[in-house]
Amino acid sequence: MSIAIHPASIQSRLASILRTSIGRNACAVPLYCAAVPHYNSQRWKSVVLLLGTFRYCWSCPVMPCEVKDRFLLLYGSQCGQAQAIAEEICEKASEHKFVADVCCMSQQEKYNLEKETSPVVIVVSTTGDGEPPDTAIKFVKSIRAKTLPSDHFAHLRYALLGLGDSNYTNFCNGGKTIDRRLQELGAQRFYATGHADDGVGLELVVEPWIDGLWSATKKALTSSISTARNKMEASDHAGVVPNGECETFADKETVDNSATHLNLHLLKLNDSGDLGSKFSEPVSDKTKPVTETTSSEPSLTRSIPPLAKSALNVPAMPPEYLDVEFLVVSGQEACPLSTQETVYQVPVTGALQITQKDAVKTALLLELDLSETPISYQPGDSFNISCPNSSNEVEQLILRLELAEKKDHCVKLKLKPDTKKKVAQLPAYIPENSTLRYLLTWCLEIRAVPKKAFLRALVEYTTDSCEKRRLQELCSKQGSADYNRFVRDPSLCVLDLLHAFSSCSPPLCLLIEHLPKLQPRSYSAASSSSFHPGKLHFVFNIVEFPSCFERPVPRRGVCTGWLSKLVSPILQISETPGKLSEVGQDHSLFPKVSICTRPNSTFHLPSDLSVPFIMVGPGTGVAPFIGFLQHREKQRQENPDFHFGETWLFFGCRHKDKDFLFRDELRHFLENGTLTHLKICFSRDLLGSTEEAKPKYVQDNLRLCAQDLTRILLKENGCIYVCGDAKNMAKDVNEALIDIVGKELQIDKLEAMNVVAGLRDKKCYLQDIWG
Repeated sequence: MSIAIHPASIQSRLASILRTSIGRNACAVPLYCAAVPHYNSQRWKSVVLLLGTFRYCWSCPVMPCEVKDRFLLLYGSQCGQAQAIAEEICEKASEHKFVADVCCMSQQEKYNLEKETSPVVIVVSTTGDGEPPDTAIKFVKSIRAKTLPSDHFAHLRYALLGLGDSNYTNFCNGGKTIDRRLQELGAQRFYATGHADDGVGLELVVEPWIDGLWSATKKALTSSISTARNKMEASDHAGVVPNGECETFADKETVDNSATHLNLHLLKLNDSGDLGSKFSEPVSDKTKPVTETTSSEPSLTRSIPPLAKSALNVPAMPPEYLDVEFLVVSGQEACPLSTQETVYQVPVTGALQITQKDAVKTALLLELDLSETPISYQPGDSFNISCPNSSNEVEQLILRLELAEKKDHCVKLKLKPDTKKKVAQLPAYIPENSTLRYLLTWCLEIRAVPKKAFLRALVEYTTDSCEKRRLQELCSKQGSADYNRFVRDPSLCVLDLLHAFSSCSPPLCLLIEHLPKLQPRSYSAASSSSFHPGKLHFVFNIVEFPSCFERPVPRRGVCTGWLSKLVSPILQISETPGKLSEVGQDHSLFPKVSICTRPNSTFHLPSDLSVPFIMVGPGTGVAPFIGFLQHREKQRQENPDFHFGETWLFFGCRHKDKDFLFRDELRHFLENGTLTHLKICFSRDLLGSTEEAKPKYVQDNLRLCAQDLTRILLKENGCIYVCGDAKNMAKDVNEALIDIVGKELQIDKLEAMNVVAGLRDKKCYLQDIWG
């Protein structure tokens, strides 16, 4: 017989605690407990304590279900990587007897950190110039509120995994911003913050970080229980229960110190390609190693000892969750999904090749007509272009999947009824009534480099034992070096893998599960709307992927290749790269593209016209500065008596006569005073026998102008803008600025780095860079 707890308010209190602790993903537990004679007794407080952390429940006539330890799992994702990693953590949680309550950071109605008593795990990416992803913007804004006290999150224990790319200056800044602010508000880390680098491979940090997460979370929960129990026992001697102590078990002193001192960002592969035993799981692959080959060189499809003879730590098979059905439906087309951004289809009214035919790279200048749209933009803004995958590659993939007869059939997706995936859902970016051809053309990023989880899934659909073994190697910890060398670094895609591993025949549902959404491509405006009303110009190099052993056929970039083909009927080739000429007025004959704006909140001209500014933009990085200078020319015309600040442009290219972009325009701006200083360098032009050595790169010219740069940035509070390649140029420019500041101010490098960082904080050092 069960005896109800009295008074009723106490029973209600206990039920509330239990519901809060269990969370939405656990089933309800009936509250039938033994009689409790006195509210202040130690036995009663143990019930409250232990049920508050959902570890035990007193025996009762109705046996409660087993409830696992819960933690809150938040993710902030821009392109889906952080979400995928969060879902992986969620899947693995049950194996370690946890329940992960997973939410996107934008779903603030589903979680409340101010009342959260369980550990919190955060996975967040970085976008733009060190900004948090769009889905985390509201969260970051809320925790940045200046009215929050320093102990606002004193009850909170968290672990954070940041994703970034070290090719960008503000590496992992999205995660670092959240981490730093949570610390300022009193939250305590229970596990070391991880900084995963997409520049060398996210998995180098992600995999060991996840491996170490479970023991750290268990320690955090255990220490919370221990601390809460000690507080209860201490209060028992006073004969009272502290108000509110039942719901918040936060031990600020007990932290997983071993985890805190881990420097996950500095993990390196050892000579064998293993990440080391510290994070390795003792899981051995049962497939027999392949026999040693006669070749001494490994390749995509072949390994050599020691890897060829090693036992492997192969990840678990990702749970499949989609079923695909093909329907013969005539006369219906997929309806594009609505998005948060308003997308407009606009005509391309001009196209000009602005490099010579023998230039290393081919650059195109396109003009879009915005006159029939409400789109407005400022110089420095960017915009997105929606682009399809190559029709040739789509056809090849359909043939390889043996689905040629169904390419125009509608693809109906549904969840597997018996899937073990915890957060399974249909892809929101695939509209209903999509044909197979449409799905592969407009919905999936078929050029995406396959992740290790995808390779692991392909193993199950590979019949040849040698190919199966090689795929296992490539997705294993021991094969990380080979994965980077033969898959990641050459930017292979699923089509390349299926050509290389001929016995692999995956179903369509597997590709839909593992390939990310096809993302629009971003470009900077190369014009000012006050200079070209109703028009938008932009510039791009046609990206080329040369052939290699792993990819026998050369390819072009997804968007730049498509755009170059799209505008070929109206393309002009200029002998003196510069202005577009009229090609007619009938817009119905022009090719069209779908665009939406991406306003940039910071990469704009100074609002004070007297502020001097410096622009650094080699190659196509000069694009936004053409818009800057067009806008400044109009401002000068409108304010002829105003004293404008200095304008400096540092431009560079390979050859003066092959790829000097906007030569005539820059000469025009220099002659009319809009541009006060133009510094140019050519990195590949050969010097004559009597010529003195000249600067090769923009950073060389920056150093030659060190005194002027220091004067403008530090004495006159000017601004510096950098646009272009993140991997090399932006880093080199940053190092040059640090050297210049150190030399001119006669301070050491650390102090100089702080000065340059201060320019960033004041929004006087701004970047628009890409990988």
